Amino acid sequence: MVFSRETDEQGQGHSGVNTGVAGARFANWRTWPSRVARSWRRSLQFRTVIVTLGLSLAAVLISSVYMSLSIGNDLFSSRVDQVQQDSFRATTAAQNILDSSSDQDRAGIQELMSAARTEIARTSSSTLIAGYRTPGQQASAAAPQDFESPQLNGVISDALRASVQKNPDEQWWQSVSLPTSDGGTAPGIVVGTEITLPEGSRYEIYIGYNLSDTEETLLFVQRTLIIGGLAQLLLLGSVVWVVVRLVANPIRVAAETSQQLAAGELEVRIPERGEDELATLAQSFNAMADSLQLQIKELADLSQVQQRFVSDVSHELRTPLTTIRLAGDVLYDQRETFPPAMARTTELLHTQTQRFEILLADLLEISRYDAGSVQLEIEPSSLVHLAEDSIDGVATLAEQKGSEIRLVAPGGYSPVEMDPRRIRRVVRNLLGNAIEHGEGRPIIVTVDSNERAVALTVRDYGLGMTEAEAERVFDRFWRADPSRKRTIGGTGLGLAIALEDAQLHGGTLDLWSRVGKGSCFRLTLPRVSGGSFTVSPLPLPPDDAEGPVPVNTLPTTDADDTAPGERS
Repeated sequence: MVFSRETDEQGQGHSGVNTGVAGARFANWRTWPSRVARSWRRSLQFRTVIVTLGLSLAAVLISSVYMSLSIGNDLFSSRVDQVQQDSFRATTAAQNILDSSSDQDRAGIQELMSAARTEIARTSSSTLIAGYRTPGQQASAAAPQDFESPQLNGVISDALRASVQKNPDEQWWQSVSLPTSDGGTAPGIVVGTEITLPEGSRYEIYIGYNLSDTEETLLFVQRTLIIGGLAQLLLLGSVVWVVVRLVANPIRVAAETSQQLAAGELEVRIPERGEDELATLAQSFNAMADSLQLQIKELADLSQVQQRFVSDVSHELRTPLTTIRLAGDVLYDQRETFPPAMARTTELLHTQTQRFEILLADLLEISRYDAGSVQLEIEPSSLVHLAEDSIDGVATLAEQKGSEIRLVAPGGYSPVEMDPRRIRRVVRNLLGNAIEHGEGRPIIVTVDSNERAVALTVRDYGLGMTEAEAERVFDRFWRADPSRKRTIGGTGLGLAIALEDAQLHGGTLDLWSRVGKGSCFRLTLPRVSGGSFTVSPLPLPPDDAEGPVPVNTLPTTDADDTAPGERS
């Protein structure tokens, strides 16, 4: 160990800060970790400065510790060498004084020893001296008594004395802690060797050296290193902050502009300054924004033209369609008086006119949604009762397809705010799709509720759909298998309108489907118009997603040998 000094210093500080101000300043200290974490995630400038300062701090600490240890070791080594040289000169001078006299009496020997001590103190520049008669010698009346400086009392170890006694011709030293006048300790070194008196007695001489000045020098160096390191970190942090700010500001502006552009503010642009890489980035970004704005405007104009065309055509077709339907109804009512071929033609005309009328109604509904002119007619209604009415409306069709519709309603009886006409249309559409694609298997309709929402699921056990097909099932006019024969009829707009109806209520319409396991549509609505919910009362995927397909109990009366795969 280089130094063995132990300090017991205590400092007392006086607080001059008002407790009220301190309380206000540190009232939100618990939020500091979250603020720092948020700044770390969101600020490139903050991250760069912190990483740079962290690496710099590690480098400064490593270099400071290394330099402090190196300087401390060098100071101690040089001080030990100096102490050994001073001690050697002192003991040599004392031995010369003893050798120059031939006194054998007690008084002369005592005077010689006193002169030797004085010479040691003068030559070594140390008053910490001790002398002990080496054990194992014959008793001598002329031998002087042992002497010891008070500060060396209990400091010289038995190991040091044993080394000196075993090798009397060499110098031995040991690091020690020397007591001070204030009750503390100071680092020191004790050097031991032997001298021989004229009458033949051998004495162990120990010289103590206080190293407080060396310790103060080391502490000064350490303080200088710490202050210099902190100043270096502060300067480096300031430089990094400024440099990163010059680079991060344009990036932050670009990010904010991108967010505004993504939010629909197509007029925003990045300011262009200078001719460097950042200016080139701004020019390229602005050119891209101009191109996007132009394309979006063109698409918006085209979409408006298409919406206006669909709306106008749908409205214009209503009058001739009404005339055709009236004429077709007259013919349909008299079809029994017609020849068989003409009667069949009349039935086809009646069926296709009804389908055309449904298509026209769906087109008009879609055009209203596109124009944003749809208004809900809210009234308290029970989702269970709507489901029962819808099931009754498609019961005949389900029997023809051989599907049994089962209603399971653990909840959902209480009235909630909704447009019953639109929600009934959604439920009938989901039931129609389940019947069409249920392959004659049972159809389970489940209704339940919680504190904030009500939900309805329609589960069929048909062939199901792939993930790619399920992603497009709500697209307008999309069909998985356009070649499939439809027994119910449809426009390809049913699910698209159902999704719009659900979203208009602030709800959701979700789908789970798997090939070979069937499909499950889930409609979730808030209990209060304009309300919100976080969890649907019914799970999706359904609980029986991995279970066996249930067995139908109804016979199939209208076989359909066409392939599955169409949803509308």
